[in-house]
Amino acid sequence: METAQEVSCPGGREDAVVTEKYVAESREVVSHVQLACGPLYCAFPLDGNQLCLWSIRDPSHQLLILQGHLQTITAMAFGNKENPSLLCSASQDHLRIWNLDECRENTLKAYPLLSLFIDEDSKQLLTGCADGQLWVFSLIERHHYRCVAHVDLRKKNKAFSTRRMASGVCSLPEESQRPSRKTLDQGEEAEAAFPILMLASCYLPSLLGSGCGVLSSENTRCLWIGSSTGLFIFNLASFELEDAFHFKDFRRLSVRVAGSCAVTSQAAHLKAFCLLTSLFGRRIAILEISLAPLVTSRQVPGAGKALSVLASSCVLPTSPLYFGIVKGKGTKPAGQKQSVVKNVIGDQPLVFHTKVRSSGYASAPHLTMFSPKTNFKNDGKRSSKCRIDHKCEEYTLESPVPSKLRKQIAVCPHCVNCVQYSGDGQRLACGLANHLSLVFDASLTGTPAAFSGHDGAVSTVCWSHDRRWLLSVAQDQTLRLWSARRRELLLLLGRGRRSKPVQSAQFYYMDAFILLSSGEELQLLEYHVDTSRDEIKRYEPRSRCECVFRSSTRGATAVTSLSAVNDFHSHVVLVAGRNRTLQVFDLNTGCSAAVIAEAHSRPIHQICQNGSSFTAQQSQAYNLFLTTAIGDGVRLWDLRTLRCERSFEGHPNRSYPCGIAFSPCGRFVACGAEDRHAYVYDLGCSTFSHRLAGHADTVSGVAFNPASPQLATATVDGKLQLFVAE
Repeated sequence: METAQEVSCPGGREDAVVTEKYVAESREVVSHVQLACGPLYCAFPLDGNQLCLWSIRDPSHQLLILQGHLQTITAMAFGNKENPSLLCSASQDHLRIWNLDECRENTLKAYPLLSLFIDEDSKQLLTGCADGQLWVFSLIERHHYRCVAHVDLRKKNKAFSTRRMASGVCSLPEESQRPSRKTLDQGEEAEAAFPILMLASCYLPSLLGSGCGVLSSENTRCLWIGSSTGLFIFNLASFELEDAFHFKDFRRLSVRVAGSCAVTSQAAHLKAFCLLTSLFGRRIAILEISLAPLVTSRQVPGAGKALSVLASSCVLPTSPLYFGIVKGKGTKPAGQKQSVVKNVIGDQPLVFHTKVRSSGYASAPHLTMFSPKTNFKNDGKRSSKCRIDHKCEEYTLESPVPSKLRKQIAVCPHCVNCVQYSGDGQRLACGLANHLSLVFDASLTGTPAAFSGHDGAVSTVCWSHDRRWLLSVAQDQTLRLWSARRRELLLLLGRGRRSKPVQSAQFYYMDAFILLSSGEELQLLEYHVDTSRDEIKRYEPRSRCECVFRSSTRGATAVTSLSAVNDFHSHVVLVAGRNRTLQVFDLNTGCSAAVIAEAHSRPIHQICQNGSSFTAQQSQAYNLFLTTAIGDGVRLWDLRTLRCERSFEGHPNRSYPCGIAFSPCGRFVACGAEDRHAYVYDLGCSTFSHRLAGHADTVSGVAFNPASPQLATATVDGKLQLFVAE
C-alpha cells in the first residue's frame, strides 16, 4: 500500500483538498473493469481475476485480496442494507458470494506455513503453521484433497499431560527431574507457543491385540513434530500425541528454545537423533532420544489382568451377576473355566493396514458363525423365552455400504432423537421429541406401533435380546418397560423410587438385568415381568425390580452414556462421565477395572460396541468400541490396550449430539452430521468413504440393520430415511 498524498481539486478552490488514499497497479488494462462501492468496502478487480477490497471504515486495514475466480471478473455487487458485508462477483467460470466479515477474520487469523510432510502409506498431506495448527489432507484421488483433520498442538499437549498425570506413567528416566506440573501449568508453559517447525516420519512398534503388552512386528505410523519448545510424537491414525519432550524440562540441554530442528529415526534400535539450533543464541545441539521407555509406557497397565468383552470364566459367587443368572444350581465351580465362545481361531494382532480395503480388524474366517454360548444349564429362568423363532442367515462380510436412498417417511414434526433395530432386524424403534416411541417394520411400511406415556422427549430406546420387551428413557427422567407386542406398560422407574433420575438404560446379560445410570451411579436391576391377566387385580402393579448392585463413577461425576453387550454373556460395562473420562467396570468382580482420562475434549454422549449375531468376526474384534462427543468427532478404541486406535473427524458436528453405529460386518462406521448428510467411514481410513444425501436437516441418529445391508437415519425435522446397498 502506498502512502496517501494530497492533490489539488480540479475546480481550483484552495479549501477543497482531495486525499488519495490508495493506488494499485494492475498488470492488465483497467479501462473498462467493473467497480463496486458499498457502505463498508470499495471493491475492484486486480490482474483480471483477483478481487480486491479496501475498507472505508478502517483504512489502516491491509488490502483484502480474494482469490477464487479463474477468469476475468466481469461484474460485482454489494448486498442490501441488511447484509452490507456480502459481495457477489461474477466471471465466465463462477458466480461467487463472499461474506467479507468472515474473509477478514480468516485473514487476520492466518499464519504462515512452516512445514510440509507427505505420508505415502496413508496418502495424506500434512502442513504445520506458525500458530501450532496442524492440517491433514487426503491425497486419494476421489477425495478431492478434502481436509481429514485439524489439530491444535497446544490443546493436544494439554490433553496429553492430563492423561499422563492420571495414568502416572513417565516416558523417560529423566522425567523425575522435571519441574512439578503445578509449576508448569501456572508458569511459562501456559504462555508457551507451539510453532510447527518440522514434520518427519516416526515408527513405533504396535501392541498385540492380546492386551498383554507384547509387541508385534507391525509398526504404528507416527510423526515427529518439531516445535520451538519441544518434540512431539503424533499418531497419524488416532490424531493423538504418543509422547511429548519439552526442552525446558531437561536441565542438561544446551538449547531450551529452538529456532529450527531436524529429526531422523532408527526403528530397529528404537532411537532418534534430533538436530537443534538455538533461537536466541549461536548453539547447535544434537540429541539422542531413546524410545524404549516410551514403548514400555505404551503397554497396557496391569498386563496380568487383561480386559475382554468376551467372558472367559464363570460367574463368581461374589459377583452381582450371580443374583440373576447363577443360582447355585447347575453351575460350575468358580475355579473351573467356562467357555463362552467357540474358539475356532487363535488370537491375532489387530493392525490397521493402509493398502487394503479393510483395516485388519474386520477380516474374519469363514469357518463358522460367531455363536456365543447362551444355553447354560439351569442357570437362568429366561432361557426358554430367548429362543429365536426364525432361521438366522449369516451377514455377508463383503456386503457393500448401503448408500442408495430407498425410502423416506415423515414421522412427526418433531425431532427423532434415536433409532435402534431389533436383534433380528425385523423392526425399527425410534424415540421422538413429542414424548412418543414408535416401532416400524424394517422396511418402513405400514402403520407403526405407538408407545405413549412419557412426559418428555424420548432420548433412548432399547430392544431386549428376545425382542419381547422395549425400554425407553425420556427427559422426564423416567424409565419405562413395555411389552413390544401388546404395547402395554409393564414397569415404571424413576418417580419417587430413587434419589436421582434415570439418565440412560439398557438390557444386559442376555436380558437378565436392566443396566441404568442415575446421577453418578451405575445400577444393576434384577427385574420380574408378570404378563398374566387378572381383571380383578388389573390395576395392581405385578412387575417388580430390585437393585442388586450399584457403584459410583470415579470422581463422583455424572454419567452421560453407558454401553454393554446383551447378545451374549459379558462382564464388561463401559461408562462415560461428564468429566470427559471413560470408565470400564468389571461386574464379575463388581469394581472399576480401568479409567481413561480425557477420552474426548467434551463429554461423551454415545458409546457403541462392535458385534452382530449375524456375522462371524475374530473373537478379539468384539473388544472394539466407538465413542463420540460434540465437536470432537468419533474415536475407535480397543479394550485390550485402552487406547484410541483411530479418529474420524470429517463430518461437521459442532453443537448437536449426532448418533453413531457399527456395521454388522465390523468394517464400517456410520455417523450423523449437521450438514444434512450421514457419513460412512471405512475402519482402515480416517476420512469418510461415503457421504449420504437426501436429508433436509441435521442427522440425529443412525442404525445399521444387523441382518441385512440397510442403514436407517433420523433427522431433527422428524423424518426417517432408509438406505440400501446398490
